[in-house]
Amino acid sequence: MIKHPFKVVALLTASSLLWGLGNSYAQSLRATPSLSGARTGNDNSQRSADYIVAIVNSEPITNNEVRTRVLRFEQQLSQRGGAMPPRDEVAVQVLDRLISERAQVQVGRDNGIKIDDVMVNSAVQNVARQNQMTVDELRGRLEAEGISYPQFRAGLRDEMMLARVREREVDNRIQVTELELDQYVTEQQDGAQAAPVQVNLAQILIAVPEGSSDAQVQALQTRAETALRRARAGEDFSQLARELSQSADKTAGGVMGLRTIDRYPTLFVDATQSLKVGDVSALVRSGAGFHVLKVLDKKRPASSNVTVVQSRARHILLRLSAQTTESSARTRLADLRKRIAAWQLDFATAAKDNSQDGSAKEGGDLGWANPGQYVPEFEEVMNQLAPGQISEPLVSRFGVHLIQMLERRENSLSAREQRELARAGLREKKLEEAYATWARDVRARAYVEMRDAPK
Repeated sequence: MIKHPFKVVALLTASSLLWGLGNSYAQSLRATPSLSGARTGNDNSQRSADYIVAIVNSEPITNNEVRTRVLRFEQQLSQRGGAMPPRDEVAVQVLDRLISERAQVQVGRDNGIKIDDVMVNSAVQNVARQNQMTVDELRGRLEAEGISYPQFRAGLRDEMMLARVREREVDNRIQVTELELDQYVTEQQDGAQAAPVQVNLAQILIAVPEGSSDAQVQALQTRAETALRRARAGEDFSQLARELSQSADKTAGGVMGLRTIDRYPTLFVDATQSLKVGDVSALVRSGAGFHVLKVLDKKRPASSNVTVVQSRARHILLRLSAQTTESSARTRLADLRKRIAAWQLDFATAAKDNSQDGSAKEGGDLGWANPGQYVPEFEEVMNQLAPGQISEPLVSRFGVHLIQMLERRENSLSAREQRELARAGLREKKLEEAYATWARDVRARAYVEMRDAPK
């Protein structure tokens, strides 16, 4: 049985190809003195130039909403040392993201989902506490940064609504029947096609925003071709990905993880199936943009009778929310790591007191895990640890982790373990596909009127 919520077989989807812009409205207020610290320029003059940039059904999206999100993204990118893309390109993608989010929030309201003032008040208090402020101090800080307090509360309310509506409209509707599972397992076991090659790919994504003009697309294609030439010339691919890519996996050097080819987009499989390990593909165009792909590994999956190396690790998980930003979670875990390394604190005790995962009561112990049971970003770091070693804080789709490797052993997978892993993988695949389809449908049904371009 899968014991922990992040023990799933990861699936690359359209959502994981998008340029991540952060998922918390209250991003790291204490990380820098100013939200606008990433770029200044004419920001003060633009701050008063608010106007409507789009209408979603009957609700407007303003230039200030786009600008605030752009500044927050630039701040995060600056903190990570990433290359700063042109602001007008960021603004286009931010606006597209806001349109989709606004349409989804409206679906939630239409379906009777409510986020009351008590819930918002609690979220505001948690944000203030996380940033070591009183609510009044937080309010003053926001006003100083050009963010009105009502706008801040509205953003928190929308984030909470998005989480609720996605859970109700997608997550709770995904089921894996025994018949589906039987068919899925049979397809994997029946003949050569049922045991597909496992591939580990890395990517550089040059995103193409929806609605881009021919000239904009051509400019982005030129940038992607430059990345391709540099990769084929022998430059370090992981460094190129961190420098140039606009995908969510850029911080991991663009590595997408070892998985069977049926869990990669068909475009990626077609572009790399004839390549050898170490080869770089031709330019690939998808709905997300232009991709440069490198083959990192290829191998056949282990059969149920083959011995595999299992890992036993423990971790501390801090989930990201309006109350806990990525920056604050990293800082908190880095402090715990320092204290553990200095023998001032026991890892198990730290996990019991701090981890926001079901394993906390076990001191963070995750038990024995087979290869592929964790999401790639978690497993990649875990596999690099020697027994007893503790990782630096790392980010996954579930939050920020601190991992300690305990031990490894060789073991054979039982039929039941194989089936439960298959169940988790199939549900993950269905969930990602269902969410992508639902989000597209919501956007397609919405009436969107574009006004003046954001600045």
